[in-house]
Amino acid sequence: MLKIFLCEPIHPRALALLKTRAEVFSDPACLGRADAAISRNLRMDAAFLEQCPALKVIGIHGTGTDRVDLAAAAQRGVRVVYAPGENAQSVAELIVGLTLAMARRVYLADRMLQTGEALAIADARLTGMELHGKTLGLVGVGSIARRAAEMFRRAFGMSIVGYSPSLTEERAACLGIARCTCVREVFARADVVSIGVPLTPQTRGLVGTAELAAAKPGALLVNTARGGVVDEDALYRALTQGPLGAAACDVLAHEPPAPGLPLLRLPNFLATPHLGAATDEALLRVGMCVVEQIFTVLDGKTPAHECIGTTDRTDVESEHK
Repeated sequence: MLKIFLCEPIHPRALALLKTRAEVFSDPACLGRADAAISRNLRMDAAFLEQCPALKVIGIHGTGTDRVDLAAAAQRGVRVVYAPGENAQSVAELIVGLTLAMARRVYLADRMLQTGEALAIADARLTGMELHGKTLGLVGVGSIARRAAEMFRRAFGMSIVGYSPSLTEERAACLGIARCTCVREVFARADVVSIGVPLTPQTRGLVGTAELAAAKPGALLVNTARGGVVDEDALYRALTQGPLGAAACDVLAHEPPAPGLPLLRLPNFLATPHLGAATDEALLRVGMCVVEQIFTVLDGKTPAHECIGTTDRTDVESEHK
């Protein structure tokens, strides 16, 4: 029977499928006999892999590959599979929800009421903005971004602009996106900016002081990708000194955040604990996809979604979790 290391829970139906062919364990002391390991939040670096001499495949529960040392895995002949697109609907819906919460200052109104602050009807401090007719800017144009863009376009009549190094004029036209030439241009043109790129050495700190300074006064920022993509010190300055009106982050550079993180004290900053893919539907799709691909590899076949070294076989600009 196969031996699978699972240190974090997956959807019950995915776990049931896993157990049809494998003995599932969570004790790190038993890593030496694992044929496969499933990663949600656990960092699987070279030191981890050294403890797994029998390991043949790692299944990433989601799309973000930043917690797995792909180069070290490749050196050891360990294959890495993942689940691109399976959580796109859930993350896109969260982007819409966070944007609405900022645009109408729902989160701020809730905080004020919870602390017993006296609020007048239509209190001026809670005056928001309509999304109708505004412009959504995409930094990264992967499946999550595209799905969110369609929601904003259909529901609010928003125009879409976006930037990706691989986005051609022809592809942008097909997607109904006005192509920008750089990240700074996205901020300059958009009322709401959504970050949707994976965390890589090239994207770490991609959104910094210069990019944020280019934003429209009162613009909204949503980050559901990875915390390290946005420079948090620069974000703090943009929220306290302008031009940003508010920011919502489902991801932070360090998770959980250190106590006293300055951003968390700001009235115009909204944070959620990396829950973009935390719906029953997304967890089921991701879990089943990962388990099925692990079985595919262990059966000696080629999986649909495999990471090779520091790249992958699918043209996924940015997914989540």
